[in-house]
Amino acid sequence: MRSIRIGGGAGYGGDRIEPALDLIRHGALDYIIFECLAERTIALAQQQKMRDPEKGYNEFLKYRMERILPLLKEQQKAGQPIVKIVTNMGAANPVSALRMVKSMAEKEGLSQLKISAVTGDNVMGAVDTYGDHIVLETGQLLRSLEDRIISANAYIGAEGIVRALKQGADIIITGRVADPALTLGPLIYEFGWSMTDYHQLGRGTVAGHLLECGAQVCGGYFADPPYKEVPTLWNVGFPIAEIREDGKAKISKLPQAGGMVTKDTVAEQLIYEIHDPSRYYTPDVTADFSGIWLEEEDKDCIAVCGASGIKHNGQYKVSVGYRDGFIGEGEISYGGSGCCERAKLAGEIIRHRLTPYAKEIQECRIDIIGVNSLYGGGEGLADVESVVDNASDNMLARDVKDAETAKEADSFTMCGAEAVGECRLRVAIRSNQRCIARLVGDEVEALYTNGPAGGGGARKYIREIVSVASIFIPKDGVNIRVVSGDDVREEECR
Repeated sequence: MRSIRIGGGAGYGGDRIEPALDLIRHGALDYIIFECLAERTIALAQQQKMRDPEKGYNEFLKYRMERILPLLKEQQKAGQPIVKIVTNMGAANPVSALRMVKSMAEKEGLSQLKISAVTGDNVMGAVDTYGDHIVLETGQLLRSLEDRIISANAYIGAEGIVRALKQGADIIITGRVADPALTLGPLIYEFGWSMTDYHQLGRGTVAGHLLECGAQVCGGYFADPPYKEVPTLWNVGFPIAEIREDGKAKISKLPQAGGMVTKDTVAEQLIYEIHDPSRYYTPDVTADFSGIWLEEEDKDCIAVCGASGIKHNGQYKVSVGYRDGFIGEGEISYGGSGCCERAKLAGEIIRHRLTPYAKEIQECRIDIIGVNSLYGGGEGLADVESVVDNASDNMLARDVKDAETAKEADSFTMCGAEAVGECRLRVAIRSNQRCIARLVGDEVEALYTNGPAGGGGARKYIREIVSVASIFIPKDGVNIRVVSGDDVREEECR
């Protein structure tokens, strides 16, 4: 039975590139996906686009393509089929991203490479018509956000990706699509699955869900020593899904890569971000994970069987980005004898100084952090290793219940706590007013000369908060289009 191999090349926008390059070189892939969007990042990208109409795509797109395109050129020179790229790094501006990648490909001597973009997820122009829709997170009407909305992007499905592949695309750049759709699109195209064969679409969605978070299924987020040990995590690999025409998938990694693929790592990723395993809503299908079973076919190779699906709910989830106030922060360090008491006093000073503005402050945190950054005490990694070794020895002494050794260990720990030579005060507030949010940094900086003694290394900053509200809208309100890199022409999907 025919199968294709798809690699998971990124789990978020700033993920490592080296494991993805290894997959392209050594993974015998047909496709590799780069899932690089989160709920807030699309809103931030829309802000970038508002400042510069040519921006708004993922900030690492150019860097990634500088590393990927030469590998595609090597494959082309060797007469091999090139690995096709599917990514949502277009973020708020897939068309501009297309232009940039096309220019890079031409400079690399890959002028025959066909690049397409999928658009239509941006529904900001119609957001006013959704004022009566319920915000999932709060239960309030969307209109309660009034003029604070800065973006609205629907999680569209695989249809635009499928159409681009039918047009011969080698690289497909999308905006906000559902994460599993990056994998589901190639499966629908390669195997000729119907968009109404929900049983198969459910199976394909499972494969996409396992690939979308990169190293997580290879042990990344699974690692939790001493309970869950993962080998050579510093060199953790990215996953490969080999998917058959009937939808059965095998998840593996490169043999030389670190990490591991086991029933446990796969099972943990299966339930990641899943509310109801029997009804996982996506724009293409309502996937059913409840009947899945896992089989170990080989070391670091797990077969995934038993997924299914039913018809989608006829809606798109929309992430609505909106301005949600400001966070102001201030930090300052105290060192030497009594440093913790001085830091506590400094925190009390700031609390009193902010009291007159309490009505304008929604949240306030005063924390004392840090114990070893001011004076140092070793030679980088070697010192870290010795500290870890000492801590392990102390824990071991308590574990074996050696009374004398445990007593010494406890004494060592207590002495360490009493001898803390430094700490750092951090104060953060949240306010709807920028001028109030900046007060905390100014007040922390003023501790330099207003006491207590010995403060140093102060810093302050303020940032705007962009939050996300989620609503559902009818699918028929969204027009998905494919943009060809040959003439940058939009063609509506039918």
